Amino acid sequence: MSLLEEAKPRLAKMAMDNGWEETEKVFIVSARDLTPEEAIGNPDRDDYPLLNGKEVMLESRFHDGIGQAFTDQPGRFEGTLGDVLHMPLDNNFRRAVFVATLNAVMRSLKKAEATIHCKDKEPALCAQKLPQYIREHYGKPKIAFIGFQPAMIQALTEAGFDLRATDLNPDNIGQIRCGTRIYDAALNVEHARWADLVLSTGTVLVNDTYRELQQGQPVIYYGVTVAGLAQMFDLPRICFCGQ
Repeated sequence: MSLLEEAKPRLAKMAMDNGWEETEKVFIVSARDLTPEEAIGNPDRDDYPLLNGKEVMLESRFHDGIGQAFTDQPGRFEGTLGDVLHMPLDNNFRRAVFVATLNAVMRSLKKAEATIHCKDKEPALCAQKLPQYIREHYGKPKIAFIGFQPAMIQALTEAGFDLRATDLNPDNIGQIRCGTRIYDAALNVEHARWADLVLSTGTVLVNDTYRELQQGQPVIYYGVTVAGLAQMFDLPRICFCGQ
């Protein structure tokens, strides 16, 4: 069973415990993909995936909670919480709807924080905090970095960490970006075995590739996508500037 399938009954119990009936239309979950400016504002660099259309940010709103999740399959959805709970998680868009909704529900219940992506100068500030955090908690490990987060990759490279970064975008694979070579995500398992520490985008929980990263070393997820799941399953997560 996938982590998201395990999360379904837990989310359903949260709804039941709070008196939220799945069939009541008053409890509407709405989800849509955001424009780049809505998602990340106007950052100080132009190579974030959100800015070049390779990924979009899907946003879900439930009561007073807002939750977001990255996906490479944009789309629109509107329905009840019950619709989300019973939706088959058989593609990246539906998984992103579920994850964003989980984040929104848990944010509404004050069970999750930083469920909204940082904007403008904040992504750079987040990246600047990362090397010190790694040194304080893990020393100077070999790092397998999963997902193209350019500011973080550059900050770790300039700080002298031994880094292997992977991505799914063919425009990046084989290229030197942010001071390091970007490898094909097909090498994730090999790099995870090589590394002392894995830093991974939470998107791997949406596209269901997270298991291949678990090779016996610590795995830390970064970003907003993993906000609710990290709290629900006690997964290590960093998101220094999320809202």
